[in-house]
Amino acid sequence: MVAHGDVDPRDRAELKGADLIVAANGGTLALERWGVLPQAIVGDLDSLGLERAAEFSARGVTVLPFSPEKDESDLELAVAHVLKTQPDDIVLLGIFGGERFDHELANALLLASDAYRGRGLRAVHGNVVARALHGGERLELAGIVGDVVTLLALRGNAEGVRTQGLRYPLAGETLPFGAARGLSNVVVSRPASVACDRGVLLVIETASGGVA
Repeated sequence: MVAHGDVDPRDRAELKGADLIVAANGGTLALERWGVLPQAIVGDLDSLGLERAAEFSARGVTVLPFSPEKDESDLELAVAHVLKTQPDDIVLLGIFGGERFDHELANALLLASDAYRGRGLRAVHGNVVARALHGGERLELAGIVGDVVTLLALRGNAEGVRTQGLRYPLAGETLPFGAARGLSNVVVSRPASVACDRGVLLVIETASGGVA
């Protein structure tokens, strides 16, 4: 799924083998630059425009228009559309950057919604992967030695945080909401993982070209 934020040229690789490619409004423009036709376009079409949307419709793309006066963002509507297909996982591209910081922040927080728990939702931008970890869950980190891992508490404190394979270990500790203690940890051995008992963590992995 592609939103209307910044995309990295490396993000295009995430589309290989995808069963369904959906654009949230102006995310269609990034796909067009890559020469990729989505199966569906979802949103209020303010960024894409009605004429362009009609052109894509004529090419067989399903266009699902919504009123600009809505309670959900275009990205939320696009995710809701994808969830109807019961996907194994959902990759979000283009949810960071762009001209609207408020949209970027809302998109990042969307990862932590209870509605998407257990859906394999993750955001990718170049060498960065972000996803949410909910209380009672354990997440195997996908990276290699040298990668940077940041853990940020959302919606209150994250309690009982435990890590494996990181330079600065956590053993059942609390990461306070709004604090920076979880910034810039580093993978030093594999397997590496993060778990927490209560709360929600935003887990951000940044590949740094270490050793496999």
